[in-house]
Amino acid sequence: MEVANLQRFDGSQVVFTEHLQDQIKAHEMKISMEQVPVPKDLKELVALLRQVFEHDFVNVDYVNKLIENYKSNPKDWRHYAKYDPHKYTRNLIDEGNGKYNILLLCWAESQGSSIHDHSNAHCFMKCLDGELLETKYEWPDDSEESREMKERCRNVMKKNDVCYINDSIGLHRVENTSHTRPSISLHVYIPPYLECKGFDQLTGKARTCKITFYSKFGNKVSK
Repeated sequence: MEVANLQRFDGSQVVFTEHLQDQIKAHEMKISMEQVPVPKDLKELVALLRQVFEHDFVNVDYVNKLIENYKSNPKDWRHYAKYDPHKYTRNLIDEGNGKYNILLLCWAESQGSSIHDHSNAHCFMKCLDGELLETKYEWPDDSEESREMKERCRNVMKKNDVCYINDSIGLHRVENTSHTRPSISLHVYIPPYLECKGFDQLTGKARTCKITFYSKFGNKVSK
């Protein structure tokens, strides 16, 4: 595990004290990059993530590899997959003892998110079924003038592909561009958050978006 890649849950860099160095050495022994487990199913992945996030720092490479090592199997996540014909859905799988959460997002045909930030959280994302288009954008400047947002890059995610973003990297939008096939993605947010900023692509103006769940633990949330 490379010490330089460690970040706290809020995305800030770790300030290394002697005590923290000792903690990190012990942590390194536990989660060597050369020994990243291969979860046999989603349940085991959830359990392994709980172990990893016992500490107050995040090894981005390790978590990416752990999530990548899990190979999607519909029998693992079918119970959580709930669709809405009018919008993509956020379905809570695990609350992560308050430090993080794990969600299954369901994208019906042609559904997508707004351009958004992640409220200083880490966002790990894995495509479980179908294909998704991730488009990254630069942050708009602080001027009062309206300007179209600047696109940075595009990434087509196929089944079992993994990506990562935080606010220092930029903003993004996720879309299912297929007109004939739905898509499913797994998301891990550290720490969990209750709201984020959504951005108008043409003007760069931000608005506050409340985070809600369509279902929790396989049961649809009552309105």
